[in-house]
This record gives sequence, C-alpha cells and structure tokens, in this order.
Amino acid sequence: MTKTPAVLFVDDEEPLRIAAQQTLELADLDCTCFDRAASALAVIGPEFPGILVTDIRMPGMDGTELLRATLQKDPEFPVILVTGHGDLDLAVGMMREGAYDFIEKPYAPERLVDAVRRALEMRRLTIENRALRSEMAPLIGTKDGLRGFSPEMETVRKQIRAVAASDADVLIVGDTGTGKGLAAQAVHAASKRADRPFVAINCAALPSDLIESELFGHEAGAFAAATRARAGKFEHARRGTVFLDEIDSLPLALQAKLLHAVETRSISRLGSHDRIDLDVRFIAASKSDLEAAAAKGMFRGDLLYRLNVVTIRMPSLAARRQDIPMLFLTFVAQMADRYDQPVPQVPGAVLDAFAARDWPGNARELRNAAERYVLGLPDAADQATPSSGTLVERVAEHERALIAASLAANAGRLKDTYEALGISRKALYEKMQRYGLDRDSFVEPDN
Repeated sequence: MTKTPAVLFVDDEEPLRIAAQQTLELADLDCTCFDRAASALAVIGPEFPGILVTDIRMPGMDGTELLRATLQKDPEFPVILVTGHGDLDLAVGMMREGAYDFIEKPYAPERLVDAVRRALEMRRLTIENRALRSEMAPLIGTKDGLRGFSPEMETVRKQIRAVAASDADVLIVGDTGTGKGLAAQAVHAASKRADRPFVAINCAALPSDLIESELFGHEAGAFAAATRARAGKFEHARRGTVFLDEIDSLPLALQAKLLHAVETRSISRLGSHDRIDLDVRFIAASKSDLEAAAAKGMFRGDLLYRLNVVTIRMPSLAARRQDIPMLFLTFVAQMADRYDQPVPQVPGAVLDAFAARDWPGNARELRNAAERYVLGLPDAADQATPSSGTLVERVAEHERALIAASLAANAGRLKDTYEALGISRKALYEKMQRYGLDRDSFVEPDN
C-alpha cells in the first residue's frame, strides 16, 4: 500500500516540477506534482495529512485562487506560495489572507525543504489536535473519567458491565478523586434504566435540618416552613437510579429510615403515613471504610450489608500509574474545550514526569494540573508525595510509567516509541510484555 503524498506541488512549468520533486524526495519527503491547480484542489480536504506548495502565476486558476479555495476547505491548511520577484507584495498580502509562507524564485533547495518541513510539522500538530479533540468529545460531553487501559481499570469496567445487566444495589468505595461518581453514572448508563433519571445526592452537603425532607419529601404543614407539599429526591428518581455519595455522612437515625426504603422500595413523606412505592436502584459511595465504621457503631451494619450486594473498588492513580499519561491528555482536551483554546501539545518528557509522580488527590488533582497546563500556569504538583516501595519496585514502576507515557505520546506507534526511549525494538517488546502493556490500548480510534 503506497503512502499518501505529504506534499502537493503545483507549477505549470515541468522543469520546476521535476526539480522540486527530486529535491523533496532526496530529503525523504513524499511529493506529488500537478501542472494545474484544479487537480491539486481535488485532493485537498480537512483530513489530508499533507501541505500545498504552489506557484502564483499559472494559467486558469492561479495560486492566489488556489490558496483561497484551499482555505475554504480547511482554514488551517498550510499553503506555501512560490513567487517571482515582481510578486513579493502580492505574496505578502496572501500571508495576511492565510498563506503559511512564501518562497521567492530562484530558491535554494534547502529553503524549500526547510519551509516544507516546518509546514508539515504544523499540519501534523493540527491533525493530532483535531483527532484528540474528536476522541475526547464524548468524554467532554459526558464527563466520563473512566478512561484507562490498566488491568485495574479493566477490572472496574468488567464489574460495571456485569452489575449493570442486573438491578442489584451497588456500593462503590475508593479514595477522594478516584471517580466513584463517574463509576455510578457508568452503571446507570449501561443499565436498562439509562433513559430514566440519575439522581445524585451528596449526603455530606445536605443541611442537617432539611436532609430528611430533601430525601423523602414532605406534605404541607409537616413543619413550619412546609407551606406546600413537595416530592423528595427519591420520588424524582422513580424508575431511575439514586446515587448516595458520601453515604457515611448520613446521621444514624436517618440511616434507619434509608434502610427501610432500600429493603421495602417504598417511602412515606414527612407528615404523611401514605406509602409511596419506589422503582429505583440504589448506588452508594464512600471514601471511608464502612466495615470499620460499622464495627465502631458509627454506621449501621445492616444498611451496609443491604447496600453492598456488589462492591466496586476504585483504584487510586498510584495503583494504575500507566493510565496517568492518557488521563492527563484527556483532561488537557477537556480544559482546552472549557476555555475555548486549541488543545496544546504535551511533550513526552512532561508525560514521563507526571507518570512518575504520586497524586494523593488522584484524578481530581491530575485534572487541576491539566487545567494549569492549558492556562500556562506553573505546575503546583511538584510537592507530590514520593513513591514508596523498595528500590527495585520503584525503578520497575518508574520504567513502566515511562514506557506507557511514551506509548501514549506516540499513539501506540512502536517505532516512534523505541526511538524516543533510545532502546531497541526487541527491548521495547520485552519490556511491554514484562509490564503487561498492550500496544492496542494506546492506538487512537478511527474517527
């Protein structure tokens, strides 16, 4: 299969076309020549991975018209104009209209090669930015942070798929910032209740004097401020999912009423004895050890055992270090979208350094670092806690993270990866096998 030509060269003079093609091919650059602008324009499009070099003075459609037509197809397409001495003012004007560069005849071969290489690099970055934005668009829209290719995240996904197919209640446990709420949304989205409400309740944020009314609702006159009847959050979630985040924050007295609701799938509003049936699934989340809390009498053991029909444990970033580069790129794309900025390129060295750090705040802290990166602010993550473990373990962990970061930065391209790391292809294969790294996990999906 032949490679797509990277340089489209347009000139109506055959000797100049031949000379340009030889110059570019000697510089190991693919080139296709055209004697008419219309023929080149038919090849150009937003997904074309190359650039255009065109003479200005040509019969029919000239170079300025070709430039304008090209930029109508893709405003970011690099166009280099080749001009005679008498057309310098025209070429400068075309730069204002969007031309990438111009070369004055007669030009040295090195001048052409240098301009083409710079333009190709710009085109590569543009296409990578677009691909990254396109790949991250679903994540930006759904705030789905469950991205990752580590064995730990694959285990989480398998658990989510398995439990989503049932209607069992779920307990999600994990440190702050590990994505417990995102996992709950993923369970809901993969279940038969996906088209019904997902009602998220942060138990720690509910006012203590209104918490019961917020959850169960009230009738008019149930308390001084209850001037009219009001449905609670459980009722709003009918046929959907109730997500109780930080459930360990609920007072013990309210835990008893919640237990009754979970067991009977029914509630009564404050000020009423009428039973309201609930068709909901309960998902609870906690960053603390509920079993230890139950043993100390700080959490109801019967409620714990009723909720944890299935328990999903969210791994920390330290436990899935190889996911850090891809997660960081995801968050960078999200932050660029939020601030309406181009997605910045992230050098492999930056990904390497970030992958080598511990992140006590997990994905939340990493997202903050991505936001600072997009805004061009100093990185405040330098104070991260050093890795723990033996020297051998820490060296292996660091090596695995560096390889994963390089694979992520190079979109799974093995040649680019082992060259960037300065090792042989055989050594890369052996290390990937040793650390359980799969190239396919790093390859960007087709758009």
